[in-house]
Amino acid sequence: MSHVAVIDIGKTNAKLALVDTATLTEVAVVTRPNRVLAGPPWPHFDVDGHWSFLLDALAGFQASHGIDAISVTTHGACVALLDADGDLAAPVLDYEHDGPQGVAADYDALRPPFSETGSPRLANGLNVGAQLHWQFAQDSGLRDRTHAIVTYPQFWGARLTGQLATDVTSLGCHTDLWNPGQGALSALVDTLGIRDKIAAPRPPAAVLGPILPQIAARTGLAPDTPVHCGIHDSNASLLPHLLRHDPPFSVVSTGTWVIVLGVGGADVALDPADDTLINVDAFGAPVRSARFMGGREHDVATGGPYPIPTEAELADVLDRQVMLTPAVMPETGPFQGQTAGWIGAEPAVGSGQRGAAVAFYLALVTARCLTLIGHRGSIVVEGPFSQNAAYRRMLSHVTGCPTIATGGATGTSQGAALLAAGLKRQAQSGVVADHLPPLPDGADAYIQRWRNAAGLQSETGA
Repeated sequence: MSHVAVIDIGKTNAKLALVDTATLTEVAVVTRPNRVLAGPPWPHFDVDGHWSFLLDALAGFQASHGIDAISVTTHGACVALLDADGDLAAPVLDYEHDGPQGVAADYDALRPPFSETGSPRLANGLNVGAQLHWQFAQDSGLRDRTHAIVTYPQFWGARLTGQLATDVTSLGCHTDLWNPGQGALSALVDTLGIRDKIAAPRPPAAVLGPILPQIAARTGLAPDTPVHCGIHDSNASLLPHLLRHDPPFSVVSTGTWVIVLGVGGADVALDPADDTLINVDAFGAPVRSARFMGGREHDVATGGPYPIPTEAELADVLDRQVMLTPAVMPETGPFQGQTAGWIGAEPAVGSGQRGAAVAFYLALVTARCLTLIGHRGSIVVEGPFSQNAAYRRMLSHVTGCPTIATGGATGTSQGAALLAAGLKRQAQSGVVADHLPPLPDGADAYIQRWRNAAGLQSETGA
């Protein structure tokens, strides 16, 4: 196996990446915005636009490099409802739509407890069970029209192969539909009357089948090109590290969401009020996790581009204790319901001081997430925040743990490509902890004041 085409649908962008499995490098990448269409009947993803884009990109990659297999990774909190012909029975709902909030009390009475699902109650449609409950209430004929329910990676797999499936990582992503302790569907599927509609769960690395003849004709791919089942994007990011690092360690996957995943840490009790949860990794094992909408918070809080903070600007922010308190996006994360604010003079938009203060804020929220999941060992930071030295320096300082920066892009495409490469143990060569300079004086006092302002006065750790 040499070239795997990875369909990678994130919440912000959709892309096709061609990954060389020998080096896990992206040989070619094309992207398009993940545009949300207004409706009717509800805000939904532009899957037809994505499909045309992906077919064109597959044809281009096949012509220029050759494609040996296809794998898929997507954001979570998303399912597709298919009719008996395999077409959409309804548009694919955008999980940020607030429609499900209108029947939240009714749904709360139906959903299983956190002890069964490891899934916290989240806003809007972030719980797939809440999406389905609301959609069936909005469209009285939808349940009967729905022949099959597939998780989002397998929606693309179905279009490519005609085969229906779900995968354990997507079902285990705060859907309320999965019991990670038993490795089986939760009681909610019976409550919603959909047990016979949910496609059978399969391991992410399983081969769904070869591409359909019309896909081969359209793209020029070999008719026997295999398509692998696919995986939730945060677990795709985790997979290379599961194959490379010895536990304990944690992975901080950054993008629109910051997802913190702990492997082999302390056995701590999770509280769903903190937006902690149980994810399920590519091997079907439960993974303690925490999350907040860090990329969105970064963009909102910075207000636009800014220069890399200088040492003098970092020292100034620490010395004057200029800080942003949680939560910029109060609907998610460990500080839900709290109102963000500035302590000290708010730095100007576009300044290095503002960039520094926002980086410190994001690091301290990340550290809180790590504490909540019982983190131990090194911290692997991937995605855009891996390039933010101020963020990594504060994160290492407050946790007392080394950080490892993996590069500017998340490992979603690489992780998905590994599904087609045999899930082999990888060497740890080249994996080196950051050698970052310590923060200027004043970091400890800064951290303590931030904790106090965030309501963590009684905490001894982050």
